[in-house]
Amino acid sequence: MFDNFPLWPQRASTMAGNVDALYIFLLMVSGLMTLLISVCVVFFAAKFRHRPGVQAEPIEGSTPLELTWSIIPMGVFLVIFSWGAVVFFQERTPPRDATEVYVVAKQWMWKLEHAEGQREINELHVPVGRDVKMIMTSQDAIHSFYVPAFRIKQDVLPGRYTVAWFRATKPGTYHLFCAEYCGTQHSGMIGSVVVMEPAQYEVWMSGGSTGPLSASGEKVFAELGCATCHRPDGQGRGPNLQGLFGKTVQLEDGRTVTADENYIRESILDPGAKVLKGFKPVMPTFQGIVSEEQLNALVAYVKSLSSTRPGNAMAAGSTSPPAKASAQRSQVQ
Repeated sequence: MFDNFPLWPQRASTMAGNVDALYIFLLMVSGLMTLLISVCVVFFAAKFRHRPGVQAEPIEGSTPLELTWSIIPMGVFLVIFSWGAVVFFQERTPPRDATEVYVVAKQWMWKLEHAEGQREINELHVPVGRDVKMIMTSQDAIHSFYVPAFRIKQDVLPGRYTVAWFRATKPGTYHLFCAEYCGTQHSGMIGSVVVMEPAQYEVWMSGGSTGPLSASGEKVFAELGCATCHRPDGQGRGPNLQGLFGKTVQLEDGRTVTADENYIRESILDPGAKVLKGFKPVMPTFQGIVSEEQLNALVAYVKSLSSTRPGNAMAAGSTSPPAKASAQRSQVQ
């Protein structure tokens, strides 16, 4: 109905209909209330206007009327809240088997790398009908990943991961924008999402790949000497990374946290922040030593060591191996 309306963005994802329905409901409620209030103002202004010989009389109010205009709006607001909460949690809960794409935003471009190893700049190729989870971080300022046709917009922050996901419903090329002012060339930070038929996507994916991202992470892991401390037999100075991702672990200070992407990333860049119980804070920081792309690769590698991957990819998103060269007994998170 609205796809041909010139002021209405095209719908091209499973989430678009839900977002549009809520938005239309908000417009209808707002429009009806505006109309009702306007009619009442005009009616009462005419009916109770000042006239010669007519004196105004004070009124005491009506309890039923007060209850009516309190309860009905509250009910409408609860409907809006509940509906919005459902849409929010749907948008923030990526499906278990979603295809993963790592995104690094920087002034002024989008750098994307598929878990299979394909790299792109300002262009993202995805298959139609498949869930795609984006694990995003920024190299400098705050950016915002925005695809109007998919009805998704997610801030991309420096120093941590955020997550967004979608399932495209029709092939085509769709606009990608940065929706957060990020500098003088903000308006030029644009790109496109190319949605392809599954067969075409497989052909595209088979060309030019340098190998899985996890394999690149394994190489970085070895180059940094991380395996010296993070031994699979558990005898190293750092914890064993096998099966770590997604587990709830206990820290030295008694707290428990989930070993998700942000936890592992933090353990690489700030090892002393959350030290795993039973280990000493001896792991050096790799801040400034590894790039965002290498962090993503390490994250993918640590994920590959886990036999079970959590399906709801935390609201922040991505994983990073605590494997660091001297990743000594410090925490791996």
